[in-house]
Amino acid sequence: MKKEIIERYERTAAGEIIIDISTQKIEDLYDNFDRLSHFLKKDLNQGLVEYIIESVREIEGEKFIIQFNLETDIEHDSISRVKNSINNFFIYLQDVESRKIKEMMRTSIIFLVLGLVIATISVLINQSELVKTSIATAVIAEGLTVAAWVSLWESLATFLIKWMPHKKMILLYRRIANAKVIFNFHKSNYNS
Repeated sequence: MKKEIIERYERTAAGEIIIDISTQKIEDLYDNFDRLSHFLKKDLNQGLVEYIIESVREIEGEKFIIQFNLETDIEHDSISRVKNSINNFFIYLQDVESRKIKEMMRTSIIFLVLGLVIATISVLINQSELVKTSIATAVIAEGLTVAAWVSLWESLATFLIKWMPHKKMILLYRRIANAKVIFNFHKSNYNS
């Protein structure tokens, strides 16, 4: 399957996969809601971002470049701004994912400490004479045991599993941020 996917892409002379993006003008690469903002402060068009992300996911570990095909020439300064926009936008997405991982780990540590405290209380109650003489105390002790295991499991699941998709996204965003970006200019054969 991967070979069929890779064959859909063109390659450079050096063998890099070309993620090809065609548009009429440079403004099409940015969101419309901040049309009046300076290029360095604009957000990239969400469709463009999703296309780049899905393309890089699809080609997995293959080397790639991002190629923009524009119908109108642009100044060298604008080319530099677009390259910086792409780099900065994907670095920003890396930072967002890093913050999510930090928040997950912080929450995980809270669950771990809470689980250990509840487990300790549960063990102490289960070892006391009250459990043998009172049904209510026995039910509370069992409830605390279940709560402790749930809290500890949540902490363990985060440490072992839940952070991995975020780490993969960070690596993906880093690859895109560091990608080579080139521009081609083609005059349209039709008048619009």
